Amino acid sequence: MKKLGIVKEAKNKWEGRVPLNPQAVQKLIQKGFEVIVQPSEIRIYKDEEYIAVGAKLSSDLSECDFIIGVKEIPIDDLIPEKPHIFFSHTIKGQDYNMPLLQKILDDKITLFDYEKVEDNAHRRLVFFGKFAGYAGMVDTLHGLGQRLMQQFNIETPFLKVKHSYQYESVSDAIDQIKIIGEEIEKNGLPAEITPFNIFLLGYGHVSQGCQEILTALPIVKISPDQLEENSPNYEDNKIYLSVFKEEHLVERKDGAKFSLLDYFKNNEKYRSRLECYLPYCSVYMNAIYWTPQCPVFLPNSYLNKIQDNNPKLIIIGDITCDIGGSVQATIKETCPDNPVFIYNTKTGKESDGYKGEGFAVMAVDNLPCEFSKEASDCFSESLMPFMEQMLNNDYSKPINDSDLPDEIKSACIAHQGKLEDEYEYLEEYLF
Repeated sequence: MKKLGIVKEAKNKWEGRVPLNPQAVQKLIQKGFEVIVQPSEIRIYKDEEYIAVGAKLSSDLSECDFIIGVKEIPIDDLIPEKPHIFFSHTIKGQDYNMPLLQKILDDKITLFDYEKVEDNAHRRLVFFGKFAGYAGMVDTLHGLGQRLMQQFNIETPFLKVKHSYQYESVSDAIDQIKIIGEEIEKNGLPAEITPFNIFLLGYGHVSQGCQEILTALPIVKISPDQLEENSPNYEDNKIYLSVFKEEHLVERKDGAKFSLLDYFKNNEKYRSRLECYLPYCSVYMNAIYWTPQCPVFLPNSYLNKIQDNNPKLIIIGDITCDIGGSVQATIKETCPDNPVFIYNTKTGKESDGYKGEGFAVMAVDNLPCEFSKEASDCFSESLMPFMEQMLNNDYSKPINDSDLPDEIKSACIAHQGKLEDEYEYLEEYLF
């Protein structure tokens, strides 16, 4: 009988998500697997709920055949020579997790990463993305209201937007924000902040989550290239949403015509062209995938130029939260109860809260945890089709020779002390 071990999450006190909910665990047990769950006081599903479906409770997972979690498993909790799956945050060569990857290699652990469970078209199959969009958009709207009031003494209906975790569910958040939207449509927004433009970078699952929240507001969609002509012809009781695709974000350094395929193949030949749009931006939502090979879409040099000139930009919602990445002002991650910091591009310093010179940045690292139950249920449903094959697989064989489905093979970062061929590039980031 194969044993599955579910770790307790240790990222921070907010991380209540689970990779498999009790209903999914019950199905695995009915198929003949044993499931051992580490006890946790913060998990959205209580220990008793797992025991009720037949799981066992234990802090010791060393006898398990497969280890599963959500966020990075602490280095000291990794179990040598066992297969693990979790969000490792290593595939971009992130400095802060290279010790984790090195330990995985040293201990001959097999590492699968949810981020790379993809179909043939490279579409992610197991993800929390929409929930990151839901929570990130709500937390940014909350930060927007607070920033306008505390720094600029401008009162708006956005002051009534709560933290994401303070809503009972996504639908509850949308219902309550609809009331705020009706108030905006009836009374308009202050002249100091209109026309009110939201820039949304990206069009994937995270962006879709943002847009579902924004349906509660009086949204008018306009393309980025319509911003200039719309600027003198706006309505103060409307919010203008522009969704940015790669063609709006970057341009060839040599002046050649933009090609999406060429951009994907040759990121280094492109540079950001966002500066021409930035004067129209009220809220900047970063929801687009980025790697260090891509251009920095919002460099500090752009922000530095406008900081002293009464900039229109009020808040940056960096859902991707790549530290020092596509938004250089994101110099740290934040938590759900303290989601915003102010970054001063003149001094390079930051301060928590909503008040201060510079730009407000919302950079909560694990946003989906703010809707832990809904996010976990959705994630669990998407992961279950792969669980039986992962548990039954013979990990003494090379991954490519195994019976694992291709979607899971592509998600294997390391096996038996070596990086898989597709991830050998990470060698240069290791210590």
